[in-house]
Amino acid sequence: MQIRHKPLREQVIVITGASSGIGLATARAAARRGARVILAARNGAALDDIAHDIQERGGEARAVVTDVSRRADVEALAAEAVRAYGGFDTWVNNAGLSIFGRLEEVSDEDHRRLFDVNFWGIVYGSTVALPQLKKRGGALINLGSIASDLAFPIQGMYCASKHAIKGFTDALRMELQEEGAPVSVTLIKPASIDTPFPEHARNYMARAPKLPPPVYDPADVAEAILYAAEHGPRDLYVGGGGKVMSSLRKRVPSVTDWMGATAMSRTQKAAGPAKPDRDGALYAAGRDGTVRGASPHHVMRSTYTQASINPVLTGILLAGATAAAAALLRRSGRA
Repeated sequence: MQIRHKPLREQVIVITGASSGIGLATARAAARRGARVILAARNGAALDDIAHDIQERGGEARAVVTDVSRRADVEALAAEAVRAYGGFDTWVNNAGLSIFGRLEEVSDEDHRRLFDVNFWGIVYGSTVALPQLKKRGGALINLGSIASDLAFPIQGMYCASKHAIKGFTDALRMELQEEGAPVSVTLIKPASIDTPFPEHARNYMARAPKLPPPVYDPADVAEAILYAAEHGPRDLYVGGGGKVMSSLRKRVPSVTDWMGATAMSRTQKAAGPAKPDRDGALYAAGRDGTVRGASPHHVMRSTYTQASINPVLTGILLAGATAAAAALLRRSGRA
């Protein structure tokens, strides 16, 4: 069955983890482009403020307090979307968090909680959303990571959860294709993104956590997600640095093992000491309401991602550059 995606201005979009970071950036960008957005997260006060701000700017948004690790909460989120709008066209499974610490030091309880949020949150979101998406057609978008393709120390169980998300997402896509369901399934793979991700992580280290460079703007991830909502690609990387590392992992895995062992532990530790409260948002909602984090590194926009989601523009630019180069060579020849 052919999959047809509506323009964003005609869509209802459900976004989990919408109270900060990538989810918040995506919700605001979607609302600016005319989509009706349903915001889900644990922090009800932050969600209400965000929904009010979107409405003040002429958009339409609803807030639904949701803990994605509970299937009943996710079912209630879908039911509210059906009650308010008759359904939804895109479902974005974005909620997730991390733990900074060596695998042997992290408690089993914390490891299980991380999987409850990161992996089971996406399983619940996907399986709850699919009955509606199959009826209407649309897009299911899961947030993986470059950690879906490669692993690194200090965030070992986070990497494991993102590997699991990739396996689940790929298998689900195949089953839907075999069934002929009118639903696209996209896995988004961001590199390091400047969000409150380190602040929301549970920290076992003596120093504050940080993300390794290069670090990219959350707007790049939001644009990739909204592109997927309209076009339904299979995978999208956000950040050329992440794409390079993923490709390197496939071709020379021993090199990325060496890089992880020699550099990644160091680059995930900030200069300052850890804060007294090290629990982050693992068990309770954190301080939400902001898109950007406090990365000490230069934050850049991803030319690679822009090229991936704007192939026509990229073709025009390449054609123009080729023509300019040819003209320059001709002039040089005449000279």
